[in-house]
Formats: sequence, structure tokens, C-alpha cells
Amino acid sequence: MHPELNDHPEYFQKNVVQLADNVYQAFGFAASNVYMIVGDDGVIIVDTTETTTAAENVLAEFRKITDLPVKTIILTHAHRDHVSGASVFAAGGNPEILASARPSEDPLIEATTHPRAVKAQQARTKRQFGIGLSYPDEIIGIGVGPGDRPLKGMGAGIMTPTRKIGEDGERITTCGIELDLVMAPGETPDHMVVWYPEKKALFSGDNFYRSFPNLYAIRGTEYREFDTWADTMDQLMAFEPEILAPGHTKAVIGAQQIRDVLTDYRDAIRHIVTETRNGMDAGMTMDQLAHSVKLPEDLAAKPHLREYYGRVDYAVRAYFVGTMGWFDGNPTSLGALSPEDEANRFIALTGGADAVLQAAIKARADGDFQWALQLTDRLINAGHAAAQATSLKAETLRDYAEDQINCPTRHYYLQCAKELSASSD
Repeated sequence: MHPELNDHPEYFQKNVVQLADNVYQAFGFAASNVYMIVGDDGVIIVDTTETTTAAENVLAEFRKITDLPVKTIILTHAHRDHVSGASVFAAGGNPEILASARPSEDPLIEATTHPRAVKAQQARTKRQFGIGLSYPDEIIGIGVGPGDRPLKGMGAGIMTPTRKIGEDGERITTCGIELDLVMAPGETPDHMVVWYPEKKALFSGDNFYRSFPNLYAIRGTEYREFDTWADTMDQLMAFEPEILAPGHTKAVIGAQQIRDVLTDYRDAIRHIVTETRNGMDAGMTMDQLAHSVKLPEDLAAKPHLREYYGRVDYAVRAYFVGTMGWFDGNPTSLGALSPEDEANRFIALTGGADAVLQAAIKARADGDFQWALQLTDRLINAGHAAAQATSLKAETLRDYAEDQINCPTRHYYLQCAKELSASSD
């Protein structure tokens, strides 16, 4: 396992953290955080986490602080790890549930007129988040949340908002507390932040968390507007918050510390955009850019920009495709051979399937895992020594997973290794 991930279990230990005299963060109970603001005659809940079980655990801790009823639930965005415990917090009452009127990027949440590849995204979501992996042997954390968390009731507590907030945002008063609900697109177009001016507390959803931002999620997402996300960092800084309460990872306290991390986030996104765009203009292909664009060392070394959740090379590829489409500009790519045809020709050129298999075995033994995977894929695609190649690919994925600092990549390798092993039994 990558040594930096060894610290994640301690970092994500469950805790209810008091951020202000009446503001509490439930941290480490699930993939995402839940916040409680205690008012005069009730409480406000900001985000509701990913499962009903996690929500029940959080509510039990909140009830040790106050027994005031839940009067208002605010959802910063529609990702399932933020909306799936709503029914638990609403139980026994009739709270107002507020959400952005903008559509979600997630076809598993947002109803669409035309069918989408939902099964494919479900399979890839399971792999990205390591659902089914054992703790702590295989999954130790998800990059921005704990690995040891309850999964029972995932998605079960989603409720339809009672009111949606429009483009102009809204100032609300509830439980004697005044809050500003402001549209602030970032990770998703429907992001809405919550500003509590009296406490200078900003609930920012997933526009910031302690990791390089997930500008592209390997579970499969529509293009996330990089420039818009970077611009939103300036919008968040304009509030001049003294408490930054993110959707994942620990809160950031102190006006200068908050300005510093948000500035770094903005600058990191803009650097990826600038370097990728300049490379595209210079005629470089997507693959070339994915291997050449890096964060400056001073940014890459900062804890809030380590690649625990997002990855720079994934972001580069997403920006290329999102702004120029799949064609990389190389005319050879316009009529690429089918994977089966290319594999057969490659195998014949290299002296046959056994030569390729032996090369793959050697590559794995040498720790050249990516090359081993590409060789085994050719054997599998061509149907030559496919059983041996499939077994070798599974073993290589397990080895490669141990090198990863990026949790979604680690989980994807381990889950696919399990799937390959099951298919060959």
C-alpha cells in the first residue's frame, strides 16, 4: 500500500466536531460529512450522507447535543453520498428540504428523457469506491472518506426536495438563523453553497476537499467545467469565511488558511487547463499530454492537493475530450484497427502468443505493471492463451494497486482483479 494511505484510518476517525457555538460537523461516519446548525426552535441539517445506516449513526450523536426537531434540510448537490440519508433526518417531522434547481450530472439521480448507460455506471461506481472490498486488507479509505463505513441502506433515504432554489439564490431565515443559499458550480453544475454570515461559516459542498480535485471521476461523468470550478474558488474566497466546512474531509479554520487552500485549488485547476490547452495548440496528442502535464512541485507537495481522490493525468484527458472530443489530432487514430485485429497482428509480429505471455510474466516480475497489463490485454483480445493471460492480468492488477496513492484507481484495480478471477473459476 502507498505509505501516505497508511495515515488515512487515523485521519478519518469518527468524531463530532464543534466548529462554532451552534455548528457541528459529523466527520468520519461515512463518505461525506453531515453538518448541524442549532437554532432557536429547531436544527438545520446540511447534507445527509450516503446510507440510512450512516445517517442513523450521525443522528444518534447529534441527539446527544440537542433534541430540537429537524426543521430544515439543505442539500448542497445531488450526488448520492450527500442526499441518501434524508429520510432519517426527516423522520417524525415535516422539514423543508431545499436543493438547487439546476439539474444534476448524475443519471442515477436525475431523470432523463433518453436512456443512459446506467448499468455501466453502476459497475464502475462499485469499482471506484471499492464496494465489496474488505477493510482494512483491501480498502483503507476512499481518498476523501473512511474505508470503514456502513453501506447498508445506500441510496435508500433519498427524498424529493420540497422546494428548489433558483439561479439567483436565496436568503432564508429558519430556526431564527439567517443563511444565504448561493449557486456555486464546481464539481457539479448544481452545486449550492450555504453561507452563515453570523458565524462566517461557509458550507462548500464538494467544491473543496483535502485532495487534488476529482476533475474526472473514473466511475464515469459528464465533462466537469474546469474553468468554472476554478472561478468558483474566487467566489468562495469573496465571502471571507473563517470556517470552511467541506463536503468531505476536515473543516478548515482561519481566514488566512482558508484563503491559502482555496487559492492553491484555483491555481492547480488553472495550471492543468493552461498546460493542457497550450499542449493541444502545439499539436500534442491526449496521451502525450497525460504523460507530460504535471502540477508545479510547490503545489503537488501540499496535503490538500495530493492525488488521493482526483488525478492529474485523468484531468488532462478529461479536459482534452471535454473541449475537443475523442479525436487526438493524429490521422492514424481516425481508422484505428479493432482491438482483436491489432492484437493478432502484434502477436504475430512479436513471434507468437507464448512470446507475448513470457514478456508479460517478466514485466510483472520486474514491476513494470502497466506494460504487463497492456501485453495481457492483447492476448485476451486475440483469444490466445486467454486463460493464462486473464489470470496474470488479475495478479498484475493486485500488484499495481499497491503502488497507488489514488484511492479510486487502487479500488478499480482490486475490484477488476476480483471480477477477472471470478470469471475464470
